[in-house]
Amino acid sequence: MESVLEFQNISKYFPGVKALDQVSFQAHSGEVLAFLGENGAGKSTLLKVLNGDYQPTDGKYLLDGVEKHFQSPHQAIEDGISVIYQERQILLELSVAENIYLGRMPVNRLGFIDSRKANEMAAGIIEDFGLPISPAAKVKDLSIAYQQMVEIMKAYSRENLKVICFDEPTASLSDSEIESLFKIIEKLKSEEKIIIYVSHRMDEIQRITDKVVIFKDGRYVATVETGKVPEAEMIRMMVGRDLGDIYRNLERNKKIGEVLLEVKNLSSDYVKENSFILRKGEVLGFSGLVGAGRTELMRAIIGADSVRGGEIFLEGKKIRNRSPREAMEHGIVLVPEDRKLQGILANLSISHNINISMLDANSSRLGFVSREKEETQALKGIQDFKIKTHSPDKKIVELSGGNQQKCIVARWISTNPKVLILDEPTKGIDVGAKSEFYQMICNFAGQGLGVILISSELPEVLGLSDRIIVMKSLKIAGEINAEEATESRLLSLGMIGEVQE
Repeated sequence: MESVLEFQNISKYFPGVKALDQVSFQAHSGEVLAFLGENGAGKSTLLKVLNGDYQPTDGKYLLDGVEKHFQSPHQAIEDGISVIYQERQILLELSVAENIYLGRMPVNRLGFIDSRKANEMAAGIIEDFGLPISPAAKVKDLSIAYQQMVEIMKAYSRENLKVICFDEPTASLSDSEIESLFKIIEKLKSEEKIIIYVSHRMDEIQRITDKVVIFKDGRYVATVETGKVPEAEMIRMMVGRDLGDIYRNLERNKKIGEVLLEVKNLSSDYVKENSFILRKGEVLGFSGLVGAGRTELMRAIIGADSVRGGEIFLEGKKIRNRSPREAMEHGIVLVPEDRKLQGILANLSISHNINISMLDANSSRLGFVSREKEETQALKGIQDFKIKTHSPDKKIVELSGGNQQKCIVARWISTNPKVLILDEPTKGIDVGAKSEFYQMICNFAGQGLGVILISSELPEVLGLSDRIIVMKSLKIAGEINAEEATESRLLSLGMIGEVQE
């Protein structure tokens, strides 16, 4: 018998914001339904309403014709609904098996937890996923990608599972891990589960989904069959305008200046003897497979990881960064890949997040922080970066992912840097917000900043960079000028260490 999940006129209001406005549509078992829309369009909010994290202001949702009203995620899980968010919800100190079966660990005849049995059961699920991890391994010792897979396995293991929702599940996964996830989704589909898949990656949506629900500004726009509507048309429906060729339309900096940053034979515990230069006004792309050492090289440059050898020169002067703060004082800043763990201060306001790096500049000689200066700086950041909010006092965690990322960039730009390092700056951001970020990056270069762009999306690094450096096995494998760069050349350098035509 077919299962149906139905939303009827769901609305969710926050102070000054209509996050959801009269949303109505259905999802059916045995099909993968994509949610597509700009950051802030209401996709994650609707999942949180379904999951009991939020209570709807108006409207209702039904599962198999029965109205539901979950007061907590636990109630949703008991009714067969699991939502896997971008933010990991696992216990790092417990093992893989303990996380998978948390709250329902098997017991022996005496009523004691049977860890051996739990490990055996978890091993079967791990085998289904094709992952090289042990059920007894502590989750804190796994990569971010594997931690994400553990969360997915936890939902997959529940026998009463009827609805499973994935919110940007591939953001931290490698290509092989994405393939494993897609196989699991196909298995869930064959088992007649209702599958909701939130992603900004159009290639994934085209490959894995059956239908696409399009959102705009908190409202339901339409449901279309995957492959029947051109991508350009879906993008127009979600952003309300035609983006055209997103890279060709950028206003680029054509005045690349002298050498700004020079790195010579830099080594840390994680990278080996890397050398490169960055010029003023240049966008220097860094490409490579997951684990190639791109992030680790940048962490060594800003002093987040201890340098074991090599030299760094800024404007011809040798510098030493023993901490990110010292790097900031020299004019080198990094926007990190994981904005949730390393970027935002979730419990603080937008204003505090933008101003956190400017405490000294915003303080008096006696050490008192000027709220007036902070408000001025916050309002400037909100205006310059088009951050969607009704107030700088709103908690940053209440913003969409794209707007959170804008706040982090606003924070570091407020320090007037010379070198801006962007590590996967558009991860989890919709195509409309990406176009804004791309022009923003070009504008930074036009202002004379040296921009280092780390991206795993080949079209992105090809479309934005003036030069591209490719890393493999913790070392720089080669460099290609933008005019000569192709996806195949970058891939061959990243995989085998040399360009093959």
